[in-house]
Order: sequence, then structure tokens, then C-alpha cells
Amino acid sequence: MELDLLSIAAHPDDTELTCGGTVIKMAEAGYKVGALDLTAGETGTRGNAALREREAAEAAKVMGLVHRENLHLPDAGVEDRREYKLKIAQRIRALRPRTVILPYWDGRHPDHYTAGRIGYEACFLAGLARLSLEGRPHRPLKIIYSTLYVPAVTPTFVVDITPQLNKKLKAILCYSSQFSSPKDMQNLFPARADLRERVASLARHFGLMIGVRYGEPFVTREPAQVEDVVNMPVRSI
Repeated sequence: MELDLLSIAAHPDDTELTCGGTVIKMAEAGYKVGALDLTAGETGTRGNAALREREAAEAAKVMGLVHRENLHLPDAGVEDRREYKLKIAQRIRALRPRTVILPYWDGRHPDHYTAGRIGYEACFLAGLARLSLEGRPHRPLKIIYSTLYVPAVTPTFVVDITPQLNKKLKAILCYSSQFSSPKDMQNLFPARADLRERVASLARHFGLMIGVRYGEPFVTREPAQVEDVVNMPVRSI
């Protein structure tokens, strides 16, 4: 399989929450899009591994993914270990993505930022011809980092997901195990009735940066190439 885009995330539902609109947008554009979940979320407060696997499969259909799999690394135990990097690198060789989305390399949850760090190294390792892995060497052309839940980071670019917001919400709602009851005010587990407001408010914040209704932010480590400075989008003043 040769994917155009692969989202690598720590837990089921991370892709949907952080870059689901972009993933959906690329699938709707005709690209072959996939997701690689590193853990099954088995130590999470809500749900269990089997239930979350079913929820992830349902969400994959909503988003239009052509491939989704889980590496079953230990939840709350995604660490900077060579064996984990090689497992990810092996799947990169098999799936051969042109572009990879990773979690940002800093944040609240150790699984998230570690996934970003070892995901980058796995992308590098997958391209080493003499490394003892199955398949032909492959290294993604582009790596981008989702920063939706790292608001202090200024995005390199923002993707307009206005037409995709409702489908993103539908994909997130597939994870019914992760929602609180209306009386539960825990910040990490919103009630289903509050979900649209939360997701839309955050997307609205980033959408305003580029003059659209809703957006998702990303950063790259390298500068972008621009051919036409006359027709660059987004007003400066």
C-alpha cells in the first residue's frame, strides 16, 4: 500500500480530535489516507481496549480512511525506546506515506509528545537501506505536526476545515465511551451536548487566523517554498 497521508497518534480518537478535519478533507480530495494508532487506550479512565477498537473502526469509516491499524504499544507507556521506533518504522515501510502527521513534540500528555518524537525518528529509520527491517526503505517527503491542543505554539499554517467540521464532529462522536454525563464537569471528558461548542470554538480560533470559519493548525520544522508572492493567501493587514 502507498498512502498519500498517514496520521500517527498515541491513542484512538487522537487523530479525530487534533487533525480530523484535515484528514477528512484530504480523503474527500481523493487522497489515500490512513491512521496508525500506537496504543489501544487500555489504561484510560473511560472505556476499554476492545470497545475503543470498535469505536476507532467506526470513526475510520466516517473519515474515509483506506487503512487503520493499532500497534498496541503500552498505553501511558509510550517511551523513547528503539524497539518502538523500529515497530513504527516497519509500518512506514509497509504503508509508504508521502506525508505524515505527528503530534507536536511538547504538551501535557507524555504519550502524545513522545509519539511525536519517536514518530519522527521512525520516519528517519525507515529510510535506512541497511537497517534490518522488512520491505524497501522509505522515508516520507513531508512531516507536519498537529498543534491544536498546544495553543501557545504559533502555527506554520492552518488548514480550512469549514466544510469538514460536521463530519469531524461525527467521527469524534463515534467514541461514545469518552463522553461524560451532563452533570460531570471534568474538563477532559466533555458531555456530548458540549462537544460541538468545544470543538467549534477551538477550530474557530484558528480559522480566524486565516480568515475562514474553522481551521486546524500545524507546524513544520522546515520553511515552505513559495512560487508566487503576489497571490499568497491570507491578508497581512
